[in-house]
Amino acid sequence: MKMKHLSLAVMLMGGAVAVLSSQALAAGYQFGSQSVSGQGNAHANGAEANDPTTIFNNPAGMSRLDGTQISGGLSLVVPHSSYTDHGSTNLAGQSTGGGNGGNYAPSVVAAPSLYMTTKVNDKINVGLGVFVPYAAKLDYGNEWAGRYSLESIDLKTINFNPSISFKFDEHNSVGFGVSAQYMDAELQMAADSTTGLAQAYAAKTGASLTQGKAAVAGLGITGDGVGKISGNDWGFGWNVGYMFQLDDNTRFGLAYRSTVKQTLTGSTTWTFDGVHGTIPAAVAGALGLPAQNTPAGVIAKLKHPNASGSVDVTTPASASVNFFHQLDPRWAVMGDVTWNETSKLQEIRIKQDTVGGVAQGDLVINQNWKDTYRVSLGANYRYSDSWLFRTGVAWEQSPVRSDDLRHPAIPDSDRIWLSLGANYAINKNSSIDLAYSFIDFKDANTNYHDTCSPIGVSPSTGQACTGNGETTRGTYKTYLHLVGVQYNYRF
Repeated sequence: MKMKHLSLAVMLMGGAVAVLSSQALAAGYQFGSQSVSGQGNAHANGAEANDPTTIFNNPAGMSRLDGTQISGGLSLVVPHSSYTDHGSTNLAGQSTGGGNGGNYAPSVVAAPSLYMTTKVNDKINVGLGVFVPYAAKLDYGNEWAGRYSLESIDLKTINFNPSISFKFDEHNSVGFGVSAQYMDAELQMAADSTTGLAQAYAAKTGASLTQGKAAVAGLGITGDGVGKISGNDWGFGWNVGYMFQLDDNTRFGLAYRSTVKQTLTGSTTWTFDGVHGTIPAAVAGALGLPAQNTPAGVIAKLKHPNASGSVDVTTPASASVNFFHQLDPRWAVMGDVTWNETSKLQEIRIKQDTVGGVAQGDLVINQNWKDTYRVSLGANYRYSDSWLFRTGVAWEQSPVRSDDLRHPAIPDSDRIWLSLGANYAINKNSSIDLAYSFIDFKDANTNYHDTCSPIGVSPSTGQACTGNGETTRGTYKTYLHLVGVQYNYRF
């Protein structure tokens, strides 16, 4: 395979991984802070419906709200994460070198939310929610052992959710909403240029890949390529809810939120300035390169048009059932079970545009994800007319089935929520909610293997594809602090 084809394959592979990461994160990293008041109960309060954030949990709950109300919140995620490498390797089975990725998680990530409801008449309420459903930010740097699968990713979303509720009688209410969701993703990753050169050399000369690696190393050729991509798109969905109020103290809720389908498109820029060394004439000839003593940087000097690609992104549907019961004037208890339909995300298939007459193979990630559940229990304690205290605990599943399916862009695992919260009534019209959660993730191992190769051919099937052929092996340890503040006002 000529170097031109090799370099284009590597460049396109960067774009493909960028788009796939956004889909993976969209499914496995629900931000979980759309309501600060709900956070105080570990999101067990879907049937409480005491402020406008019920638009997210269950729009039928708007029927309980009088007048015009506004809730504005800010959530801060403070992650603590570490990765320990256990022998990541390149296509040739040799160590990728590099370290553990340093402090790859940011020191803090902030996400705002805003909700407003108004009572039209005794039967109808309308409202609008603006919130961040998914978010992720990781930066491993360019010297960590898994750089061929990912160096950094920054995913942002925002959802606009206008809603309406109908109160049929004193017991039954329904609600409906539509969603317009914007997603933006940026990613950077490395390409294993030296292994690609070795593989191309081996294919041309009949040598083994190990011999090719030795030949490239003997020439002093070192370094990686770097690819960057950004992509964005709008998508649309809907949500519906039902609330049954048994009496003044007890109510039950059902809610469903649909998938949101988006086609994320982006452009990739690729540079090979970090590849150093000189390719002798004999090797250049074997690879079909155009000049004697061609520097390894020829990869960057050959024709490299920016590549574009796309992938269909579908965030999972979810359904929840919950209850709220006021035991006495001081104590209330509540619970919630939420299901996420992540089993539909069996694989991510990225189709690449033809560039310079070269048709690239698909990049396929076999996720085989499972449906997940979150189970939450919470309680409120009315201390005084001014103070209400909240607490809650939750267990939440990860969609990742096994270590072999855990990609470094989503080092997800099962977790436990422990939450505390409080509401302080400033006066009869305004109040402040505060919340703190400690989220402890189960230690997560990764043994992720890419089944392609740097020259764009699967070593096992011979089919065209895009990838690096690396195997990332290591262990993630993660816990989060989640801090929220929310201001509520009634007109």
